[in-house]
Order: sequence, then C-alpha cells, then structure tokens
Amino acid sequence: MAAFNRRAFLDVLGTFSATTILSSITQPAWSRNLNKALSAADRRPAHELTEDEDFWYYVQQSFTVSPEVINLNNGGVSPSPKIVQDAMKRYFDFSNEAPSYYMWRILDEGREPLRKDLARISGCSAEEIAINRNASEALETVIFGLNLKAGDEVVLCKYDYPNCINAWKQREQREGIKLVWIDMDLPSEDNEYMTSQYVKAFTPRTKVVHVTHVYNWTGQIVPARKIADAAHARGIEVLVDGAHSFAHFQYKIPDLGADYFGTSLHKWMAACIGTGMIYVKKDKIAGLYPLFAAGDPKSEDIRKFENLGTRPFFIEQAIGKAIGFYDMIGPERKEKRLFYLKNYWMTAVKDIPKVKLYTSMKPGFGCAIGLVRVEGKTAGQLEHSLFENYRIHATNLTWEKMEGVRITPNVYTTTKDLDKLIEGISAFAKA
Repeated sequence: MAAFNRRAFLDVLGTFSATTILSSITQPAWSRNLNKALSAADRRPAHELTEDEDFWYYVQQSFTVSPEVINLNNGGVSPSPKIVQDAMKRYFDFSNEAPSYYMWRILDEGREPLRKDLARISGCSAEEIAINRNASEALETVIFGLNLKAGDEVVLCKYDYPNCINAWKQREQREGIKLVWIDMDLPSEDNEYMTSQYVKAFTPRTKVVHVTHVYNWTGQIVPARKIADAAHARGIEVLVDGAHSFAHFQYKIPDLGADYFGTSLHKWMAACIGTGMIYVKKDKIAGLYPLFAAGDPKSEDIRKFENLGTRPFFIEQAIGKAIGFYDMIGPERKEKRLFYLKNYWMTAVKDIPKVKLYTSMKPGFGCAIGLVRVEGKTAGQLEHSLFENYRIHATNLTWEKMEGVRITPNVYTTTKDLDKLIEGISAFAKA
C-alpha cells in the first residue's frame, strides 16, 4: 500500500464542493448530470427551482432508493445519498486494514474538520459542538447531566419525544424533581399562544424548559426563540430538541436562544444511520456532566461529551460527505422544495370529505412533515391501504389527541410519487 499521508487525508475530509464531491476518475452518469444541473441552478433564484421537476429528478438520481417502494417516512430515518454510502464503505475498509491504528490515530483526528463544518452550518463556535450517535443521546446527555435537586421544576410538553419524556420521568422518579406539563391545541398558527402555554407554567422553582423545535408527530414548528427569551428573563435554562428541524429548514442554533441543543444527523442531514450532534453554549459546558464519564467531568472542553469508547468511526467520518451534499443542494432550495412538497399533497386532499389534516400549510409553522387521517377509520387502516395498494411506506401514530399517518417526503421525492399518495388517500376516504 502506498505511504499514507495523514495531513493530506485530513485536508480531504475538510474539503467540500460540487466539483470535488461529485468528481472521480470514472464519474457515473448520475453524478455528471447532477453536476450540470447544479451549475445551471447557480444562475437561478431558489424559488424558480421549487417546482422544477427536471432539476429535482437529477437530485433523486443521487440516491439509491428502492423503485419498489415510495418512501414517505424520511422523518424517521432518511436514506443517505450514494456518495455518503460510498464514503462510509471506504472508511470501513480503511479501518479494517489495521483497526486500532487507523481508527484511533487517523480517523479519530478527522472529527475536528467535521466539528468545524457542523459549527459553520450551525452558526456557532466549533468549541460548542460535539459529535455523537443520535438526538436521544445528545438530549439525554443534557437531561441527565444538569445539576438539579429534589423540588426543582422542569417544564415540558406532552408532545415532546418519548425518549426525552422517559428520561425526565426517570430523574423525577429517582431524584424527586418535579415535571410540569403543558398541553397544546394543534395545529397552531399563533406564536403568542404557543409561547404563552410555556410561560404560564413557569414558577420561581422552574430551572429548565424543554422545547421541541418541531414536534415529530405533526411537523408543528414551535417558536423556540420566544420561549427561550421568556425563560432567560426568569433565569431558566433552555434545552431545545432539534431532531426534526436541523438541516430541514434554515436557522442558526444561536437564533433559537438555546443553552443546549441536540439533533440527529441521519434525519434531514442525510448522514449515515447512527450519527448525531450536541451543542452546548460555551459558558454552560463546565457545569454539564457528560453522560459517559470523562477524566474531568467539569472540564470546559466540549470533547468531554465524546467519550463513547470504541465506535464505528467509518460511519462518523461519512458525515463530511453528507455536509457536502447539503451544501450543494443549498439550504434555501431544500427548505422551499420540502415546503412545496408538503403543501402539494395537502392542498390536493384537504377538501376531500372525512380527510382531516393536523399540520399547518403556512410558512413558519410547518415545512416537510404532515399528518393526515380519515375520520371513521383508523390510522393503521390508512397506512395499510397506502402500502398494499400503492406501495407507499409511511408510518401511523397515535399520541395524546393525535392520530394519523405521518407523511415526510424528502429532496428525492417527486410530485409523481405524491400524485400516487393523493390518489391513495382519496380512494381510501371514499371507500
């Protein structure tokens, strides 16, 4: 094997552009076509591309999605583009040439370029970003790492993610903290109403507010910054669950006013399955205990949250290609396309008798995720009908006052796919 140049390898990890990410000695046709489409797109404003099916067809070709199934459950786990899959496989082979050497002495150092690029996208310092395996791990690092005592209150919502709810309940059971629950009438297009639901629950004993930026059940966007500002004015810390918002639509983490933030990268960033990220505001790092013990648990170094032991470095390193792909498509183009796709199918079914929608169609209150049900029938029946008759994969859910089938398209989804969804919902409602 040729001599390995560590510096050159790390330089490559941090280099992303449409040319470098799509180029190779034998560039496949899908890559050449996407490269041309992206070059042409650079001369057009994002809103002109929103309904350009030819452009998004070339984006679709960069994924290896099954022709047998229309995948409309990207909110659970998104597939990675082929370039991300290929990178993961290359790093896996590389790791196995001499695992302890290449993993710990080479690939482990590749985390630093990734940290910088994630910070760039997030709008914060690289010294506030740690890489882990998913949003649950990131958020539970905060939930279990905060210094709380019996009687301290935490405000959270009934529509927060179950893993987070269960983590808070465990602290309540073991340590005697008090959980204060808010409810919400959804969908909502009133930021003042949503903010007030949280603020009304604040008391002098409130220490933390847990804010889910986008509820996974319905796609409702919550006014995180308004809630954070109200909390900070009362000396309350703010934890934001960004699992369904990061790389979904445009914002910077500091814009949310979060002290702590966790997300998955295998959802809207389309990195490999088992990748996530935690943000901790610089002045909060020392006071937060890591979930996996570090040499100095009160260190001010964000890296104390990365003591996961042996883990699949090859999966982690492929995050770089996912970032490159995200940059190529462009955050604005992506947001506008996803919003368009959600409204495309919802507009077509909203007036069908018995069809009920739980998601806003207005900008700022929803983006890609939508929840639908047909009155008089169960969500499970609708999901079954869509798959059996149209090979559409979605997921049904029942939680609190919500029941329906969650539809989550992605950038590779075409309007032809959604036409089948529209047909399937219409036929089911009329049956």
